[in-house]
Amino acid sequence: MSSVIVDHNINESGVPDGQPIVFAHGFGCDQQMWRHVAPHFEDRYRVVLFDYVGAGDAQKPFDPDRYAALDGYADDLVSICEGLELNNIILVSHSVSCMIGVLAGHKLPGRFSKHVMIGPSPHYMNDGNYRGGFDRDDIEELLESLDSNYRGWSSAMAPVIMGPENGEELSEELRESFCRMHPDVAGVFAKATFLSDNREDLPGYRVPTLVLQGRNDRIAGVEVGQYTVEQIPDSQILYLNATGHCPHLSAPDEIVDSIESFL
Repeated sequence: MSSVIVDHNINESGVPDGQPIVFAHGFGCDQQMWRHVAPHFEDRYRVVLFDYVGAGDAQKPFDPDRYAALDGYADDLVSICEGLELNNIILVSHSVSCMIGVLAGHKLPGRFSKHVMIGPSPHYMNDGNYRGGFDRDDIEELLESLDSNYRGWSSAMAPVIMGPENGEELSEELRESFCRMHPDVAGVFAKATFLSDNREDLPGYRVPTLVLQGRNDRIAGVEVGQYTVEQIPDSQILYLNATGHCPHLSAPDEIVDSIESFL
């Protein structure tokens, strides 16, 4: 168990024998992104925070082949849940972690009791009647820009992802978080994220799910959130007043209240 704790910089708080609530961060972020949300659940739950490989203080060696697809990250989430002997798990996930969580849920049938998804997208590219928000050329340009100048990409994308209406301070925090990830790791994770297609994984996902949909989310818009809810059998969507793709940073109180209501 100690190896998985070090590998993913696992930090626990709250009630040791309480129901576990696991917070899974998105691309380019780390567990610090939950600092305004997670503490609110420490009085009743076993709160678990972790970092994916290459993020935060995770120590696990990065294998580009293992992490070329989201399955590699899902396997890590499975290892965390098994290593900590977690059951009846509440998963709170952001962005790409929503689909990582779905994949992990398929690998751990019966272990997740509820799933809160913040800004999920099962597929980022437009495909026929499906509107993922990006054309293939957009994705290829985004990935090419990231590969050629990751710091420049981070500076340009952080305000878009955060939402310009949420101010420069939060955009700068997100940019700095991106820049802490090694460009080679970020490039592989970005490709795994933006080229993924998890639409077929949703109908068989049997975990009660709440989708939290922000306004003016440039990464995972309303159509994507609605599609996700339509495909997951026992799911519901809540439209937030918060704007942008990171409401757990820009509007943490609304996120806490939404999770509380669902639980």
